[in-house]
Amino acid sequence: MPPPPKPKPPHKMVLTANSLRNTTFSVGNDTFYYEVVTRFWHPNLTRIIKHDFETRELTPLAEIEGLQTKEPRVRFGGEKGDWMSASDFVKFEPDAKGGAFATDAGVQYKWKITKGNFQLVRADDPEEKSLVDFHPHKRHFWIFRMSKHAFLEIKPEPEVLEVLERLIVSYLLVERRRRDAGLQVKFKRS
Repeated sequence: MPPPPKPKPPHKMVLTANSLRNTTFSVGNDTFYYEVVTRFWHPNLTRIIKHDFETRELTPLAEIEGLQTKEPRVRFGGEKGDWMSASDFVKFEPDAKGGAFATDAGVQYKWKITKGNFQLVRADDPEEKSLVDFHPHKRHFWIFRMSKHAFLEIKPEPEVLEVLERLIVSYLLVERRRRDAGLQVKFKRS
C-alpha cells in the first residue's frame, strides 16, 4: 500500500519592497506576479497589475485612489469598474488593526493580528485556521539593507487562490491603516 500523498507546500509570495505604493507580489516561479505601482504623474492613484509571463499580457485588476489619505477609494476591473469607498470594501475593526472583506460569492475573510503578524482567516471558521500568514521583512542590524524580504505564506487552497487580487488589495488597505495607527502620537498639555 503506497503512503498517503504529501500535502502541497504553501505558496511563498514575496514583497520586493517595504513600500505599499510601489512593490511586487510574486512567487518563485512567477506563476503569480502582481505589480503595485504609483506613477509620479498620478501620485494619488495606485494600480495593481497582473503579469502573465506565458502570454506576455498585462491585466489591470484594481485601482486604489488616495491610499495615503484617510478615505481611499477602490475599484476593480480597470477603468470599467465602479469606485467604492475602501470602508465599504474592507470593514475595519474600530479598536483592532485588522479588517474583514467579502468576495463576489459572499464568502467573508478577516485579517487579524496574532503574535504581531497578520493572518487571514475565514470569518465563519470557528477554529480560525490561518489561510495566509504575513511574515515581515528583516534588516541587517535593524537599520541596514534588508536581509530577508517580507512575504505572504499562502496555503494552497483553491478558494484563496481564486480571490488573490482581492486579498492583495485588502492587505494594502489594512497594512496602510496599521502603519498610520503606529505613527499617531498624542500630546498632552501640561
